[in-house]
Amino acid sequence: MDLILWRHAEAQDGPEGDDRQGVSDLERSLTPRGEKQAFRMASWLDRQLPEGARIFTSPARRCEQTASALGRKYKVRTELAPGATPAQLLELVQWPLSKSPILVIGHQPTLGQTIAQLLGLPASDCPVKKGALWWLRSRDRDGHIQTVVVTVQSPEVL
Repeated sequence: MDLILWRHAEAQDGPEGDDRQGVSDLERSLTPRGEKQAFRMASWLDRQLPEGARIFTSPARRCEQTASALGRKYKVRTELAPGATPAQLLELVQWPLSKSPILVIGHQPTLGQTIAQLLGLPASDCPVKKGALWWLRSRDRDGHIQTVVVTVQSPEVL
């Protein structure tokens, strides 16, 4: 199974305290820089991602905007909202049993914690830059499921 974890691109700052700006966390939009990051990564990803890949995104506006840059159909899943757990993410994508590649657009620390768990890293999360993605693959080696890193990409280097 291929699992691609894509962190949303740069977004507007979040509300502070009692939501003084009148914008909830889920309503935050990408910045102009974030839009460029999303399109740069989407351009690369569109050439790599198989046609049959399933795409899931958090309901946060910044994640949907990041997903829209790819120009493919996607499903919004509440299980990927800010504060989601790695267990929720892995259950949603049916790791490692799904037959089709799955792209998830989501948030830190959930993505980093999921990567750390799958790679057997310490319990703390793995940092994932805004707009970057990690492409992981599960494989069976002598009856043991292994996770391998296919690639890690950042929009700044594309």
